[in-house]
Amino acid sequence: MPDGAPLRLVIIVGSTRRGRFGPTVASWFADQARRRRELDIDLVDLAAAGLPDILTDQDEPVPEPVRALAPRLAAADAFVVVTPEYNRSFPAPLKTAIDWFYEEWQAKPVAFVSYGRESGGLHAVAQLREVFGELHAVTIRTLVTLPCYWELYAADGSWPKPTVTCDSTVRTTLDELIWWACALREARAVRPYTFR
Repeated sequence: MPDGAPLRLVIIVGSTRRGRFGPTVASWFADQARRRRELDIDLVDLAAAGLPDILTDQDEPVPEPVRALAPRLAAADAFVVVTPEYNRSFPAPLKTAIDWFYEEWQAKPVAFVSYGRESGGLHAVAQLREVFGELHAVTIRTLVTLPCYWELYAADGSWPKPTVTCDSTVRTTLDELIWWACALREARAVRPYTFR
């Protein structure tokens, strides 16, 4: 990094349901990202964040879990959203979590790691791209998709199998994400993003 400061990457586990696979995927991706010296990783699990289901009105106080998460998101230079696909979309708690915040997403890149049945979560990602575009975030073209993710277990129970190709996709995704994170961080430093 030109200024010596690592890029803060926030990885968000978007599923909160019981028996979810999201933490396994997020942990795997975080391990891959930690190999990049220019990244400082912060893993946010929405199941542990405790964000309320009901959004407050403009004149109501912001709940403590929202206040606690806000500085972590504001400090991010980039995001990775790990999401399953439920019924051709992404989980409702993820949408609620996104909607609790606004400026925290602005002028920052967002990449996706999705998993599901045959589509690998592509329907969920397509909708998330629209949502983040509305919030003035920049979504990264390359993404990691994991169709039929349960078939990627190795015989010893580890995940994923060493023969799968998703590790190379992670490298490409991180390359793009880091490029955009650097470019947008420099742009925000020179000229703060004030559009709404």
